[in-house]
This record gives sequence, structure tokens and C-alpha cells, in this order.
Amino acid sequence: MEVKITPRRLRGSVESIASKSQAHRLLICAALSCSPVSLRCNTSSEDIDATARCLSALGFRINRTPEGFSVCPSAKKDSVAVLDCGESGSTLRFLLPVVGALGKSARLVLAGRLPQRPLSPLWETLEAHGMMLSWESENVIATGGQLRGGSYTLPADISSQFISGLLFALPLLPEDSSLQLTGKIESARYIAMTEAVLRQCGIQFTYENNTYIIPGGQTPAFSEAELLSVEGDWSNAAFWLVAGALGEGITCSGLHPDSLQGDRAIVELLKKFGANVQQCGSSFSAQRAPMRGIEIDAAQIPDLVPILAVAAAAAEGTTRIHGAGRLRIKESDRLSTVSAMLTALGASITETEDGLVVQGGKPLTGGTVDSAGDHRIAMSAAVASMLCSETVTVRGAQAVNKSYPGFWDHFTSLGGQIERRETP
Repeated sequence: MEVKITPRRLRGSVESIASKSQAHRLLICAALSCSPVSLRCNTSSEDIDATARCLSALGFRINRTPEGFSVCPSAKKDSVAVLDCGESGSTLRFLLPVVGALGKSARLVLAGRLPQRPLSPLWETLEAHGMMLSWESENVIATGGQLRGGSYTLPADISSQFISGLLFALPLLPEDSSLQLTGKIESARYIAMTEAVLRQCGIQFTYENNTYIIPGGQTPAFSEAELLSVEGDWSNAAFWLVAGALGEGITCSGLHPDSLQGDRAIVELLKKFGANVQQCGSSFSAQRAPMRGIEIDAAQIPDLVPILAVAAAAAEGTTRIHGAGRLRIKESDRLSTVSAMLTALGASITETEDGLVVQGGKPLTGGTVDSAGDHRIAMSAAVASMLCSETVTVRGAQAVNKSYPGFWDHFTSLGGQIERRETP
């Protein structure tokens, strides 16, 4: 799909969508639990649907309800499970160790750029502890064997999803396990989200000196009186808060102010730029004010980089973003595609090895942006249109479905003017 945007300053209110990061975690723990669980989740997306679909393929009963999902314990399947992961890196990396812990034979089918995204050293670690893994074809991973407990070691600076996947799997094993993390821990907030959900469902573990000690033989169990609810998504709310700071003011509701989601850092970063950001309970509002370039260490908030680069284009002076080297292995090489997106619209931006340098404060012209199949590029281009004097065309605009299927509808509800055209 191609979307043509006539530049307008957005204004109004929008309710935050469900956090896909938390939805993945709650769905997995609910499926592994010993009793049925109802999960309130006000929206879904291709990535959330991928996790629900893969859990169903493993024999768990996952049904969509008007409120979210109903999740029931496994009705055991003996045949080889086929897990369609779509393009969801979280689904693949979380469930691969879980499949091994369950002793399932499975085929995991990957789409888009996912087959090129790294699985090492998680792959070798799982093989060293009893799993059998092989590439059946260029986009299908075959698994077998039984994962065993014991001593595990992983570098902490490649993907927090590797660590979370093992934290889901190791408590299920009969043996006790340890998981030692080496190097600098990046995306630490995502690991903290996993820890919080595990504690919520009664899983016991300790963490000291960069090492988890995890007793075996555990089964997740949520309290019967507990209402499970997926909180609002700070990662996607960031697009509207930046849009508010560039436009006529936008309020985003349904956001937990004390969330473990690292991307709630958007509030402090916008304030640092000079934007006017206010909080009222679970609602956050951003309004225009003179903005100046800043220095940003993105090691803990890599998903914010595309929209932060748009904010930087509006800010007077130079903004330097660093610590974002892992963005080269996302849905696209995001350092390259963010640079290409803003360059196409007339911004002055330079790509570095692990970040971006943006010379901001001048109006953009407009032009055509290729989303490169990346949801965050498509959404960032839409917000960047507010800085442009001429139309902006976003090719591959359907990429937003990965995390935010309602994005374009919300964009128009805030005053955006678009023309949609289906493309071959």
C-alpha cells in the first residue's frame, strides 16, 4: 500500500494501543500456566498475533475475545508443530527455548528479514544443552531434542530477547539452572519486563553478580483473582508525543507512568529537546515549544531512534545519537533507512557506525519514502510530513500492521490528510 500525505499539523487525543512487548510475555506465561487465564488486550498486531498463533500450534488453546485473549493449558499434541513466526523476532527468540523445554519437535517458519537476523549465540547455547537445531530451508528452522538444565552463559549486548527466552524456558525444566550474563547489558528494561511477568505468575529466581539462579520444576500460576491486563505501549505512543511537539498538541492516554518499558524515556527526551510535555494521571500531552539539538545515548532505547531522529530534524542545531549499532539488524538496517527517509524529505542527516548526526531546524521539502518493510520507518515518515512544505508519499505503508494496524486511522483522526492506494 502507498500513502500520500498532505502536510498538516496534528492535534487532538488518542488512546494508546496495547504494549506488544508486554503482550508477548503475558501470553507465553499464561499458556504455560496451570489454569485458564483471561488477558485484557485492547488491540492486537501482526507480532502479537504471531505469538498467539505459535502458542496455538504448540497445543495451547488461545482464543480472541472482545476484551483480548482467553488462554487455556495445553491439549498435548504429539505431531510436529509448525510455528508461523511471521516477521516477529520476539516470537522466534522467546519461543525457541520454550519449544526445547517442552521437548517438542517443531518447524519454525520465518518471514521477511527475520531469517537474516542473528540467532547466535543462543543457537549454540541451546544445542549445547540438548536441543537439535537445523535450517531445513532458508526460512524454516527444524527443532528436536529436549533442553536440559545446568549452567548457561550468554553475552548481554546482542539481544535481550535471547535472555528473556531462556528465562521463560529454564524454570520449566526438572533440573536447576544458572544463567550468567557477560558484557554490558543493553535493553535492560526489556529484561526487567520479563522478570516482572515471571514474578507475577509465581516463578522463583534470584539475580546477583550478573547471574540468574533458577530452580527447576516450576509452573507459572497466576492468581485466580488477578486481572491480567496489557498496559499501553510507550514505543508507539512516542510517535504521537513527538507529533504533538511538532504540531498543535496531542494527548495520549492509557500510559502507565511507572512502566518498566524503557521507551517511556520519550517524555524526558522531549523535555530535554525543549518540548512542552505534561502529565495528568495516565495521560501525557506534548505541545510545541522551541527545540534545540541534544546528545542521545540510545543503547537502552533503540526502538525510539527513528522518531527521535524526526524530532531532531525539527530542533535547532545538532543532535547526535549513538549507542544504536544493533539497529542494523532490525526489520531493516534502521540507521541506514532512517537516514534515507529523512534525506529523501530534505533533512541534513549523517549516518555513523552506531548512530546518526542530524542538523536540524530547517523546513523539509517532502518527497517519497520507502518504508523498507519497517513499521517504524513508515510511522516516522508520517510524523515527519508535519515538517514538510510538499506532499510525502510512503511506499510500503502497510508495514505499520506489524505493531500498529490502526496507525493510519489514528493519524487521520488527529487531522492528518492522506490518500491510500493499493499497490501490486
